[in-house]
Amino acid sequence: MEKMKELCHCLQDPHLVARFQNICGVRGTFTTTGSSKVADRAHSHNNGACHHHVAGEDDRENLSSVGAGEGEKMQTASAKLRRRIGDSNVANNFKDEGETPSQNGTAVSAATAGGERVGVGSSPAGPGVRSGSAQDLSRAADCEESQVGGVLGPPRSSKVKPLRKNSLTGDDGQEFLIDNRFLYYLFTFGTELGNETFYIIFFPFITWNVDAFVSRRLIMVWVWVMYLGQCTKDVLGWSRPASPPVVKVEVFYNSEYSMPSTHAMSGTAIPFALYFMTYGRWEYPSTLGFILALCWCLLVCSSRIYMGMHSVLDVIAGFLYSILILCFFLPILDLIDGFNLTCRYAPIIIISLHLGLGLFSFTLDTWSTSRGDTAQILGTGAGIALASHVNYHLGLMPDLTPDQLPLTMPALSPSLVAVVMLRLVVGVLVLLATRAVMKAITIPLVCRVFRVPTDDLRKARQRMEVELPYRYIVYGTVGFNVVFLVPLLFSYIQLS
Repeated sequence: MEKMKELCHCLQDPHLVARFQNICGVRGTFTTTGSSKVADRAHSHNNGACHHHVAGEDDRENLSSVGAGEGEKMQTASAKLRRRIGDSNVANNFKDEGETPSQNGTAVSAATAGGERVGVGSSPAGPGVRSGSAQDLSRAADCEESQVGGVLGPPRSSKVKPLRKNSLTGDDGQEFLIDNRFLYYLFTFGTELGNETFYIIFFPFITWNVDAFVSRRLIMVWVWVMYLGQCTKDVLGWSRPASPPVVKVEVFYNSEYSMPSTHAMSGTAIPFALYFMTYGRWEYPSTLGFILALCWCLLVCSSRIYMGMHSVLDVIAGFLYSILILCFFLPILDLIDGFNLTCRYAPIIIISLHLGLGLFSFTLDTWSTSRGDTAQILGTGAGIALASHVNYHLGLMPDLTPDQLPLTMPALSPSLVAVVMLRLVVGVLVLLATRAVMKAITIPLVCRVFRVPTDDLRKARQRMEVELPYRYIVYGTVGFNVVFLVPLLFSYIQLS
């Protein structure tokens, strides 16, 4: 038992994440300005934020030592550079930057006296060695590394900022350095496989172009996996990996809790559920299908460590949790799907169940973006189930009979690709229009019903009596249109 606790503690260590990032070519600058310091203090009161903040000289020294620790030490080229730079040049750098060297060797800006520079900005070389600003050293180090045979080449590193701001605080994060652009784009793609943009394209694509039967069951699994994952996060309340030493390549979800990784859960559940649902129903090499599912899973899981959003333990727990849920739900999918389609009371039960689950999840914690995500997921699941019930009783989109199976992949042709892409573009445009129209109608209506002031819509949407019905109705309508309205439109314009 003690060894298990020790192993879990080791897997939760943020330095393990920092080492993985360093291997993949991610280096942090860890420059905290006065404005971002305020955001950091706000983060300490929010879900999943780094619960330590800088409060004085002692803290500055501690953070400097941590920032210069695992995965964040200057490269050998930086050390060579310091030996080549004279004290007079360093003094000029300080003068240009409006900074004066402090006693502990870190550069402190006079214009941003309330902020700190840690990590790359601190001098790990010891007493008597003075360092310039973090940006200057980083820029010069890149130039030093790129010199080959006395010829100055382009710098290897690229300075990048997180693609999206923090969903709760609006903080845009800190710049970081990328040494390997291929891995950066690869893991960015991997993490997008667990975001809303992917879901709003992937699930409709499967419904309209591949197999509606598989799609609606896959969405059922996804709803339960994501709901249980989000609720578990709020119950456990574990924070995100600390930064430093971790580089926050992504900050959008930084104010949410960490354990387990719902990206890892969806990245495990979707490909493996898709594999098991299509095995025997579609003709394809089973080994190839399993390898593709495994690669999908590994890419999403490892991307969350690369992004600095989860510890290794979070990702492993998300993977195992998802496997456990699949083992429970896959055997009873026929029963649940049959009930949704045939029971006369199914619409009432579907709406009540999903709404009740949303109310329960909203009582677990104060407002966070994960609460809104939960309402969206439940609304989408309810809309899909209701539309499937309506289609069944109207005789629309009937399921294939056993004698029509197994299905084979059609031969690719320009006309087939054109029809598939046209369906996807037209359908997604309809869904986006549906979401925009329903938002414009629902938010003011719900605020009026519950007498919530609409002066600040951002704050109004954070209230449970507004957010739950608004997201539930909007995304329930979107889900309903995926299975009912859009296929009808395709039949009308002869795209079915």
